[in-house]
Amino acid sequence: MAQAWAFLLPVLVFGSYMTSLFFPTYISGPLCGGDGGGRSLFLCAQAPKDQDPSPAVSTMYKTAFHFQPAKNWMNGPMYFNGFYHEFYQYNLNGPIFGDIVWGHSVSTDLVNWIGLEPALVRDTPSDIDGCWTGSVTILPGGKPVIIYTGGDKDQHQAQNIAFPKNRSDPYLREWIKAANNPVLRPDEPGMNSIEFRDPTTGWIGPDGLWRMAVGGELNGYSAALLYKSEDFLNWTKVDHPLYSHNGSNMWECPDFFAVLPGNNAGLDLSAAIPQGAKHALKMSVDSVDKYMIGVYDLQRDAFVPDNVVDDRRLWLRIDYGTFYASKSFFDSNKNRRIIWGWSRETDSPSDDLEKGWAGLHTIPRTIWLADDGKQLLQWPVEEIESLRTNEISHQGIELNKGDLFEIKEVDAFQADVEIGFELASIDDADPFDPSWLLDPEKHCGEAGASVPGGIGPFGLVILASDNMDEHTEVYFRVYKSEEKYMVLMCSDLRRSSLRPDLEKPAYGGFFEFDLEKERKISLRTLIDRSAVESFGGGGRVCITSRVYPAVLADVGRAHIYAFNNGSATVRVPQLSAWTMRKAQVNVEKGWSAI
Repeated sequence: MAQAWAFLLPVLVFGSYMTSLFFPTYISGPLCGGDGGGRSLFLCAQAPKDQDPSPAVSTMYKTAFHFQPAKNWMNGPMYFNGFYHEFYQYNLNGPIFGDIVWGHSVSTDLVNWIGLEPALVRDTPSDIDGCWTGSVTILPGGKPVIIYTGGDKDQHQAQNIAFPKNRSDPYLREWIKAANNPVLRPDEPGMNSIEFRDPTTGWIGPDGLWRMAVGGELNGYSAALLYKSEDFLNWTKVDHPLYSHNGSNMWECPDFFAVLPGNNAGLDLSAAIPQGAKHALKMSVDSVDKYMIGVYDLQRDAFVPDNVVDDRRLWLRIDYGTFYASKSFFDSNKNRRIIWGWSRETDSPSDDLEKGWAGLHTIPRTIWLADDGKQLLQWPVEEIESLRTNEISHQGIELNKGDLFEIKEVDAFQADVEIGFELASIDDADPFDPSWLLDPEKHCGEAGASVPGGIGPFGLVILASDNMDEHTEVYFRVYKSEEKYMVLMCSDLRRSSLRPDLEKPAYGGFFEFDLEKERKISLRTLIDRSAVESFGGGGRVCITSRVYPAVLADVGRAHIYAFNNGSATVRVPQLSAWTMRKAQVNVEKGWSAI
């Protein structure tokens, strides 16, 4: 049975794992919220002042199973001859942006990685300012080719090509730059020479010619510029972009790929695309990764979105948190499409210098199109489950308003938690305001986990200190619009740490859900020290967060809870959690093992 203890601080934990939930909020005052009967379920307390723990910056924040180099700063994956190759932007000289080369690591399982020498360094006139983002394409006959953006001494941007020196080397350690580099310059009317970068993976059109898109600015507008080639060495600009928008912000890191509704198998864009397939066009803009679903009109050689939305705030996102510059690739090994994103640090630059490292890649995700053809879904690749150990499982949990259920016997700093929330009733859903779609983060901040609702908030409290003065909340709220139910998923970091000089926002995103049909909302959260990735509603909304709790650097002990603070009872038919073992990431051998 659930037990509700309203006035106890610190939180008490009983043998049943159930206790009352205490969430101090940002409101200063004696009391906040209640159940109408004089019982305070959520106490309001003045936010404690930021504290600087000792040590101020700890190696404890370095992740255990995310991809990151041994040190310094990082930002075109591929599968070839039995190895996954991860190329990434890397600063050899420090944990800040600058002096960028292409780092290179290889793996057989997307989990454990061997660090190699840099694949590309800035040593030619067209890339002396840096070897920036690009892609890898497999040419006929199994010949990989890199196409990447380089900057010259005047910071003008151009596209360059490199080939492997020895294709029989399973690691493809050495690469040779083409003699005719740069193969593309922004020298046509209306183009901006300092806003021309990030070429996509190439694909073959029905005319047998190669195509690729490059992020750029055309006549002051955002565009995915389209190019054609017979041999991948000599390129001609098409007289129209693949797609453009009247916004003034350049699209970085465009990505273009085919997807089949309701089919999680990947598609090779250069192969025959089956009937009924759609295409996704992704761009990095406004500090997040957004995308559109539509069709690739072969006659017009252009992308046509299903819905044209002028307000970029309403565009769909790959991830609603700290996630940018993502890149996907077709994994011919397992016939799937995989996407990776870069997650920057959200502590201070001085912290990064003291740590000696900055930035990581999110866990590789399988990405596919939902049954209705309206949005992309994502889920961690199955290989990450090889790190699971010490499984704990609970069934039939009932969470009433104010209940908190502790998930014990797992490492709270390295964990994988899967939980399903079943709604006993959908009649109590609060009304939905469509204006919330313009700024879901603002709504998450205003309607935090300490604010009771009809259905929700319910979810997880993670990385929680003993007295709850530090904790991160990942949760749902359910709303009823005129025709459908809308679910808000939040990852609220405002109480994640007592440390100063951190970004601690409340991230959030909405998704439609057929509650009358499904009734159960799933949540999977992977906790890896300073990185938290959450997948809601079967991957409809994904949120990556960076957190730096003082408890991790200080006492090294934290808690995980399932909770409900909505009026409606929430059932948990199944809860599973695992401790995650440490992966071998760039530490065993290779150039970057430091």
